[in-house]
Amino acid sequence: MSESIGHYCGVMAVAHHAEAANIAYLGLYALQHRGQESAGIVTSINGGATKQHGMGRVAEIFDESTVRALKGNRAIGHVRYSTTGGSDLNNAQPILSEYRGGWVCVAHNGNLINTVEMRRELEAKGSIFSSTTDSEILVHLLARSQANDFVSAMKYSLRKLRGAYSMVVMNEDYVIGLRDPLGIRPLSIGRLDGATIFCSETCALDIVDGQFIRPVEPGEMVIVNRDGEMHSVRFAQETKRAQCIFEYIYFSRPDSSIYGHNVYPIRKNIGRVLAEESHVDADVVVPVPDSAIVAAVGYSEKSGIPMEWGLIRNHYIGRTFIEPTQRIRDFGSRVKYNPVHGILEDKRVVVVDDSIVRGTTMRKIVKMIRRAGAKEVHLRISAPQWTHPCYYGIDTPERSQLIGATHTLEEIRKHLRVDTIHYISVKGLHRAVEDEKGEYCNACFTGKYPIPFTADDGQLQFIDKDGKVVDLYQTGRRTA
Repeated sequence: MSESIGHYCGVMAVAHHAEAANIAYLGLYALQHRGQESAGIVTSINGGATKQHGMGRVAEIFDESTVRALKGNRAIGHVRYSTTGGSDLNNAQPILSEYRGGWVCVAHNGNLINTVEMRRELEAKGSIFSSTTDSEILVHLLARSQANDFVSAMKYSLRKLRGAYSMVVMNEDYVIGLRDPLGIRPLSIGRLDGATIFCSETCALDIVDGQFIRPVEPGEMVIVNRDGEMHSVRFAQETKRAQCIFEYIYFSRPDSSIYGHNVYPIRKNIGRVLAEESHVDADVVVPVPDSAIVAAVGYSEKSGIPMEWGLIRNHYIGRTFIEPTQRIRDFGSRVKYNPVHGILEDKRVVVVDDSIVRGTTMRKIVKMIRRAGAKEVHLRISAPQWTHPCYYGIDTPERSQLIGATHTLEEIRKHLRVDTIHYISVKGLHRAVEDEKGEYCNACFTGKYPIPFTADDGQLQFIDKDGKVVDLYQTGRRTA
C-alpha cells in the first residue's frame, strides 16, 4: 500500500514450552508487519506473571537480557497499531490486571464497536479504567462476573462484547485463544514440541518450526489447562462468517495461512482476475512494493505483459528523517520509492497497487513515473474502491477523506493523472478468494456492515486512536 493506514495488531501465545518467552519473541518478530507502535510479552511461572513492554518495534524493546528475565513456560505477546485508544505506553498490550479472581492477561486484535457504551456502564458501577483501549473492557467484565469459574466468567463477559476480537488470554490456570462469533480477525492454532501456540498468522509458527493445526473457529474458545491439555468450548453459536477480506489484499504476509487458506495463491489470483477485468495494451507491469507484488505477478501472468521492478522501495526508513533545507519536490515519496528509469522510459506502464485511500501518495508516484519517461500510465488496483471506514480494527480515515467515496472514477483518474484506472470489482474480488458461501466482510467497499451501528443500541460513539470520543453522526461515519 503506497498510502499509510493503520495496521491492526498481532497476537501470540505459547502454552507449556520451556522457552515460551523466546518463542513469543520470535513470533512477534514475524508478526511485526501487523503493528509497529508498541510490543509486549507477559510470561507466567509458579502462578505469578511477569511483563515486559514498550513503545516501538520488537527488536527495539527486547534484547537477550529482557527476554531471559521473562521466566515461565507460558507466554502471550502483542504487537500494536492503535485503532482504539491513544498511542502511549498505558495502552501497550498485553494488558495485565489483578482482580478478585487473581490476575488475568489479555492481548487483542480487532476493535469493539460498543466500547463507549460498555465503559460508561461499567464506570457507573464503580469500575476504574487505567487505559483508553477497548481491550480493557474484558478485564472489568471478568471482575464483575458472578460465575464460579474462569471459563464461565469468560463466556459471560464475551457475550457482552460487540465487534471484532481475536484474543489470547492467560491466567493462573489457562491459556486461551478465541475469536468473535463472526470470525472477523484471524487466529490459528499450532503445535511445537508438544506445546500449543496461538498466533494471528502462521508465519509466526514457521519462524519457530511449529506445525499448523487449524484456525480457531468463530465463537470458539480453545483452552489449554495447566497440564497442557487442550479442549474447545463454544461461547457463541456461529451464524454467518464475516472474515476480513482485506487480510488477503494487504495485511497478512503472503507466506502466511489465514482462515485456513494460504495467502499467496489467493493474492496472486486477485491479480489474475484484475487482469481479466481490465485489459490494456502495455509494455510492462510495475508493482508498488511491497504489498502489491504478488497481485502484480498474477496480473502479469494473466495479461502476458512482463513484470519488472520499476519502483524500488527503501526499507530502512526510520520514524523521522532530516529533510534538506533546499526544497526537493515530493521529498517524502522519494525517500520511500525511487523509479528505475531504464525500465520506465518510453514505456506504456501498468502500475499495480493494492488500494487507494486518499490518493495523495499515488499521485506523487504517478508523477515520479512520468518524470522517469513513461509514455502512458495505467493504474490497476487489487481492491475495489474504498468508500467506507472500517470499525473492526483498521484505522481508516473518515468517509469524507476517502477519495473513493468523494470522487467518481473519472475524477479519480484525472486527479491521479493516469491514462486509465481500474479497480477490481467487488464481485471479482469474491470470485478471486473463492468465496462461494459469502463468508467475507467487504464493508469498506460496500458499506454493508455485518455488525451495524444503529441509533437505538447506544452505538453512536467510539474511542478513536487518539483516545477521543467521536460521534459517528457528526463525522459522517454513520452506517445506518
